[in-house]
Amino acid sequence: MALDGAFLRHIKGELEASLLGARVDKVHQPNREELLIAFRTREAAYKVLFSARANSARVHFTAIPLENPKQPPMLCMLLRKKLQGARLTAIRQPELERLLHFDFDAINELGDHVTLTLTMEVMGRYSNIILSDENGKIIDALKRVDAEMSSQRLVLPGLSYRLPPPQDKLCPLSATSQQVVESLKALPRDMELSKGYLSVLQGLSPIVCRELAHQVGRGRELTVKTLDEEQLFRAGFFFQQLKETIQQASGRPYMAVSPQGKPMDFAFMDIHQYGSSAVVKEGESFSALLDDFYRERDKQERMRVREQDLLRLLSTHSERLSRKIGFQRGELEQCAGRDSLRVAGDLISAHMYQLEKGQEWVDLPNFYEEGSPLVHIKLDPALTPSQNAQKYYKEYRKAKTAEEKLTEQIDLAGKELEYLESVLDALARAETERDLSEIRAELQEQGYLKRLRSKKEKPAAAGAPMKFTTSDGFTVLVGRNNRQNDRLTLKTANNNDIWFHTKNIPGSHTVLVTEGRKPTETAMEEAAQLAAQHSRAKDSAQVPVDYTQIRNVSKPQGAKPGMVIYVNYKTLYVTPERAESIGG
Repeated sequence: MALDGAFLRHIKGELEASLLGARVDKVHQPNREELLIAFRTREAAYKVLFSARANSARVHFTAIPLENPKQPPMLCMLLRKKLQGARLTAIRQPELERLLHFDFDAINELGDHVTLTLTMEVMGRYSNIILSDENGKIIDALKRVDAEMSSQRLVLPGLSYRLPPPQDKLCPLSATSQQVVESLKALPRDMELSKGYLSVLQGLSPIVCRELAHQVGRGRELTVKTLDEEQLFRAGFFFQQLKETIQQASGRPYMAVSPQGKPMDFAFMDIHQYGSSAVVKEGESFSALLDDFYRERDKQERMRVREQDLLRLLSTHSERLSRKIGFQRGELEQCAGRDSLRVAGDLISAHMYQLEKGQEWVDLPNFYEEGSPLVHIKLDPALTPSQNAQKYYKEYRKAKTAEEKLTEQIDLAGKELEYLESVLDALARAETERDLSEIRAELQEQGYLKRLRSKKEKPAAAGAPMKFTTSDGFTVLVGRNNRQNDRLTLKTANNNDIWFHTKNIPGSHTVLVTEGRKPTETAMEEAAQLAAQHSRAKDSAQVPVDYTQIRNVSKPQGAKPGMVIYVNYKTLYVTPERAESIGG
């Protein structure tokens, strides 16, 4: 996924075609590791992103709006002072190094023309943006590197700019096919061919080397050891093709995307190595492809972080509730013998005439049981027989009240735990940031999250449910989360529509829209499959799904979102995986 030197060469050509002669209009620093420079020509305006972020270092045209801080950082103010109004005269790349030099014709404080160079180094966590003067002296850098951080290459104001240490590799721009083949043959014979290319060629990313090996092996994995004469010839032949593509910067931007829509990798050549496990898309331009790739990847990364945040919150509350229920059930078990306390009180009262103060225990016949067996009853010698009886009655009433309260609290905690399980299920099925925002808004409404928004900010509105069409033309609506479930079941659906939900399993409310028609068996089964597919039982077989008319579904007063009761229902058993064929 790294932006390699060959891809950067194509970016360089794209930038040169539009920017040479353009003047710097504005300079912004949206965050600690990125710069945004606006250029203007007589014909158009352009924005170029310079990113030194470790996991997404790059430089290219961008159309993504970035929010700027109210107070610009020091480097941003320096660049504005030095570069604003400067004219871009050249973009240089030493061989296939992962860096670009942007040369500017600028005017200094004395009104003289000077050449300033802004260097974008794309090197993972060592990526940097460095401004140098016409003598090669560093004016400043996004990331200053002192002797404590590196003993090989210092990046500090006043020092001479030096290129990163060279790699002992062949440059594809000048190497011959024979040189590449001989270098491959000299490698350890058990090395994979793709890693062989990576170790001998400069400026190529792993995906390009894997694609070369894929072409040489016709889809089979090869090692240097297994290469025969024909494959060695193919290794040189396909390298020569690649060399010409890089020299002429004639490649095209391609991106591999997983079936789930997650960006996997990109290259300046068509990608075949993933086969059917990825979809390969061609971008409009190299810059547009990088915009799309990192926008989608960052979006999914943000979703992952927000998901983890919510997951921790829900898991913490669920674990706390489970411990609470376990503890309360233990207390409830202790209340199970409360009747023996009442019996003891009754027996003491019935035999009061036989007892005296000071006794520690007594055996009395239990007339509640057949044969009146003797019961051993402990007494408090400091109390009278009447006071001992009252003590047992008091303990009985206390245990009875505790049992009632504990039963009520266990029931409430169980319902809350069921609710949290439904939110966890919705979180597991969330696909967009809007889905996460709705779940977050729901948790804020229920008091699990603090409200951080301002008074003017409106809460996230409930979005539309998912819509499907059965094979015989009926519409099926499926809620994405509890807020949508409530809206769908209690407001959107009509009384004669059919409501589906997995039996005793967290999942979405699913509604088969009848529009006055009698639903077919096919529509009923497919709606039930959708209900099972959008539940925690989506990977199971023979999932029980309850169904009834909407008129039989109601929401108890004070119930949490998504929680309903229903009557007059029947149950279908379906396999969720078949729902994938139903039209969305």
